[in-house]
Formats: sequence, C-alpha cells, structure tokens
Amino acid sequence: MKKIFSQCGEFMIFLGAVAGAVPELFRRRTRRWREFFYYAELCGFQSLPIVIMLCFLMGVVLGIQGAIQMRKVGTEIFMVDLIGFSVLKELGPLMVAIIATGRAGSAFAAEIGTMKVNEELSALRTMGSDPAGFLVLPKLCAMVISLPLLSVCGDAAGILGGMCVGVSVLEIPVAAYWLRTVDVLNIAALTGGLVKSAVYAILITLAGCYCGFTSSGDAQGVGRGATRAVVMSIFLVVISDAVMTLLFSFIGW
Repeated sequence: MKKIFSQCGEFMIFLGAVAGAVPELFRRRTRRWREFFYYAELCGFQSLPIVIMLCFLMGVVLGIQGAIQMRKVGTEIFMVDLIGFSVLKELGPLMVAIIATGRAGSAFAAEIGTMKVNEELSALRTMGSDPAGFLVLPKLCAMVISLPLLSVCGDAAGILGGMCVGVSVLEIPVAAYWLRTVDVLNIAALTGGLVKSAVYAILITLAGCYCGFTSSGDAQGVGRGATRAVVMSIFLVVISDAVMTLLFSFIGW
C-alpha cells in the first residue's frame, strides 16, 4: 500500500511538471514542429493500415454475431443500429486506443528509458531544459490530434465490415443499409467517440512517458518500463471508458 501511494505521488509530481511546461509550448522559440510531425507520423499515419484492417475485421465479427441473433426474431435491419452505435461510441475508439498503446505507449517508455540510461535526461537538465516538457509535450500534441483522426478511419472501416456481412449474409440491399445507417446515427455518437479518443490519447501518452522517466537505469529497466507502460495504459483506458460511458449516458451522448 505504501508503494502504491508513493507511485501516485510521483505520478502527480510528473503531471505537475508537464502542466507547468504547457505555457512554454506557446512561445515561438520553443515550438518543436519537427518532433511533432515525427510523432504524428509514428502514432497516426504508420498506424493507419493496421487500424483499418483490425476495425474492419471487428465490424465483420460484430456483424456475424448480430446477424445470428437478429435473424432469430426477424429484425435483421436493426443489425445496422447495433454495429453503428457500437463502433462509433465504444469499439472504434477503444480498438484504436489499444493499438496506440502497443505502438506508441511502449515506444515512448522505451525511448525515454533509453535516454535515461544514456544520461541524456541529465544533459537536458544541465542545459536548463525541463525533460518533462521537452519530451512529453510534442508526443502529447501529436497523440491528441492523431487518435481522433484514426478513430474516424476505424469507425468507417468497422461500419464497412458490418455492411459487408449485412449485404452478403442477411441480403440487406446496400442502399437500405446505408440509408438506415445515416438515419439512426447522429453527431452526438461521433462526438462522444472523438472525445473518448482524445482522453485516451492523453492517458496513453502520460502513462508511457511516466514509465519511461521512472524506469531503472539499465537495459532490463527499459524493458520493464515499456511493459509497465502498456499495462498501465490499458488499465487507465478501460477505467476512463467506464467513467465516460456513464457520464455520457446522463447527458444524452
């Protein structure tokens, strides 16, 4: 229990250091566009193929399971509602967050942990730079922008996968499936999913960077830090998903 409280205290100190560095982000001389675009490509563009493939397959699996149950009661058309709302509000952002955890969260922890082993963090402090702001903020900005965009692509792929099942298995016409999708889905469902993606991006980035900063200064410590970043990120994502789902249900999202 004492160790848990100690780690919570360290994490709060880390959050304070990152928050204190945010004003520096808006100063022209401290803007780091090169690092931002590098991490945006790493977290966003390079993850796009696997996001589209996995979300499409997720839509196919969800469509098959929905088709089996809907066919029993003769309500095949309502499979469109099931897939649309499930993908937009829950499964799309969650799947993208899990992919980003494996790709970006562990990479952030390993990168910062390696810098700690090579004493590059000490060099930054010697030069008067705060490592928390210098290293975390470009990653955070890139993730906050990339993950919602990836979620939109994942949502489209998931709905397309469900449409393939609906057209081929349930023999729903493409026009009818599309019109039903446009009719039942609303902007609130999409907005809720995008908000969740932005929150997931913040949590994954902070967890990955924190585990990198707190890793021990050896090769094994870097590996343990990357592993801990994945576990911690998934835990925070699931907890935040439950909290936001309850909150959005009260406000009509």
